[in-house]
Amino acid sequence: MVIKTEVNNTAVNIDLVGSPKDFFELMKPRVMSLVVFTAFVGYYAAASSDSHDLHPILASIGILAVAIGAGASGVLNQWYDRDIDSIMDRTKDRPIPSGRIDPSEALAFGIITSILSIIILGLSINWLAAGLLGFTILFYAIFYTVFLKRSTVQNIVIGGAAGAFPPVIGFSFVTGGVSLEPILLFGIIFFWTPPHFWALALIKQDDYKLAKIPMLPIVHGEKITKKYILYYILILIPFSFLPFFFNFSGYIYLTISALLGIELLRRSYKLIKGHIDSEKKMFFYSIFYLFFLFLGICLDKFL
Repeated sequence: MVIKTEVNNTAVNIDLVGSPKDFFELMKPRVMSLVVFTAFVGYYAAASSDSHDLHPILASIGILAVAIGAGASGVLNQWYDRDIDSIMDRTKDRPIPSGRIDPSEALAFGIITSILSIIILGLSINWLAAGLLGFTILFYAIFYTVFLKRSTVQNIVIGGAAGAFPPVIGFSFVTGGVSLEPILLFGIIFFWTPPHFWALALIKQDDYKLAKIPMLPIVHGEKITKKYILYYILILIPFSFLPFFFNFSGYIYLTISALLGIELLRRSYKLIKGHIDSEKKMFFYSIFYLFFLFLGICLDKFL
């Protein structure tokens, strides 16, 4: 942030580094919290069924490293997107477009925290987990942000893979490898992501249109978008049953996933029928859906 003042009748620019609160906000803490939770579920799923053991302190350090890495990718995303963030109502008050943090400070912070998170995870857990985290950061900050977001209507479909990796990383904490169970958790988040973000795109169409981001509602209209939301939900719901059918979870999880899926279908029906505020209700319920679905995995394994 730059403050203009006068010293001996001479104009002087004073550079101020943003506050800790500003830098924390730059790391997208709400997104980071979901990443942390899904990574923990991956870790807990492995710890509950694997013969290997991992000390709780090391696991906590690993989860912290994933949180830092997720936040770092969010910082790099906002550094690159500062031009469009400044013209969108949803993002114009973020630390960079609002002037609270200088872009160069944000870039340095994003790079340093990215490297730090990978090193911490590699030294405390294992280098496979660290490699997966590094790949996730690069995928989101470069492949999605730079190459996909502004160029293709499939931006969020392909880019959604970045948000689906945390349970795989958490699972590898314990096993030191990747197996079918974390891949299923990856798939659940992957198929969940498009309906979630397309619901947001329906709400914020004017913003995306102004920023010239080719989100599905902008390119193909609301009707097509609502149909695609339903299509992905029809894939997501049966896919969410797979942990049960592959004997990774029991009837508690199956019941929870079925009830959550029925409500998700009901809300998608209301969305297609054009009920008032159905877009907002779908968006917020999708967050509720993923949280309680993954919570159901932990509950099932605990009981």
